[in-house]
Amino acid sequence: MTSDMTLPFYQALTADVTALSAQLPLAADNLQDIRRSALERFKAIGLPTLKTEEWRFTNIQRYLKEFPYELQQTPVAVSADTVAAAAIPGLDCYRAVLVNGHLQTELSELPAGKGIIIGALSAHTTAPGFTTWFNEQPHLAEAVLAQLNTALFADGLYIELAANTVLDKPLHLVNVYTSNSPAFVQPRHLWILNRSAAATIIESTVHPDSQAVTFANSVLETVVMDNAELWHYNVQLGAANFREVHTTATHQHKDSRYHHFNFTLPSTPFTRNNLSVALKGSHTETNLKGFYLANQHQHVDNHTFMDHIMPDCYSNELYKGVLLDNANAVFTGKILVHQEAQKTNAFQQNNNLLLGDKADINSQPQLEIYADDVKCSHGFTAGQFSEESMFYLRSRGIGEDAAKALMVNAFSHDITSEVNVPELQQQLQAQIAGIMNN
Repeated sequence: MTSDMTLPFYQALTADVTALSAQLPLAADNLQDIRRSALERFKAIGLPTLKTEEWRFTNIQRYLKEFPYELQQTPVAVSADTVAAAAIPGLDCYRAVLVNGHLQTELSELPAGKGIIIGALSAHTTAPGFTTWFNEQPHLAEAVLAQLNTALFADGLYIELAANTVLDKPLHLVNVYTSNSPAFVQPRHLWILNRSAAATIIESTVHPDSQAVTFANSVLETVVMDNAELWHYNVQLGAANFREVHTTATHQHKDSRYHHFNFTLPSTPFTRNNLSVALKGSHTETNLKGFYLANQHQHVDNHTFMDHIMPDCYSNELYKGVLLDNANAVFTGKILVHQEAQKTNAFQQNNNLLLGDKADINSQPQLEIYADDVKCSHGFTAGQFSEESMFYLRSRGIGEDAAKALMVNAFSHDITSEVNVPELQQQLQAQIAGIMNN
């Protein structure tokens, strides 16, 4: 173990994985082996430090040491009013409610019908889709917190759509995080879209009033099979009593389309998003869009990895950030083009507005190319508002704060305008405007 974390926390992790493994049904013995292997991998790598290349701008141990987190929690009751607070105005959708990673069927409205499986992950560990795809994304092996999740997770959401199955309206996944004492929770999800299936899934979070802090270390694996299409929106509207590491690992297969949007808004003190996409088939399309608006002492860290394995694939990545007050952000985006991935088109851009006196951004766009017939580019910008633009707005009687809000709205438009759910798009634009006007 190379980490300098305190020994009691490490001992608790080791004891907890043993307890969780003992609770598994006999039919899931293969999962116990996966858990033990993940724990050994976690022990070998150790929790990240500032000397770890992928974490050199983010001191996660600072946040793990804040409170005496508990690894196993007693269930917490959540009211229908709490869930209703997460509703997207005017949106007709299905709803799945999870409390600390556990599906609450009585608060959910799930689709039913031939070819649709949506339920608790723990109830589907022997399903063919689970045994085929669970923990199979190769990038997870190097993500130490994903290994910790694999060892410790209790539950999450399992989605599988059969071939040619299309969800007729969006599924809104409401993640409620709450606890009576500091909690370290490990939600684990697996979503599988088989051949020519299609879905739109919106994730959002709710944090009921609580003095206890919750740290969520969540992992989502998505599988988008031949000619399938997934639109995935992750809206992180945080709270002061929440910290999060969110890992998404995606397999894309031939002719598939994957659109991932990530919005990180105030005021979670620490957010780390790990997003990796492995292109396992040719003629795929991948769009990764992100917008982060951080204030006070908020720390937002986005890591993306586009793994171009097969030829004739297209990826487009655009992340934009606005940093207020003393907020700081990290963006690390890697594009890897294998020798076999000829005719690759891969683009990446990270743009930032630094509007606080002590706001800071560390951006590391990376290209690693082993093919010779490709079109690839990456870029990074950081700056403040154009004085000319500010003068133009002020000269027309618009106050300074209102002018800044207008310019942030224009800056975010490249991201929000591509949200293909009008009700969600309107809500996001209103939230961004509200934050800037306040």
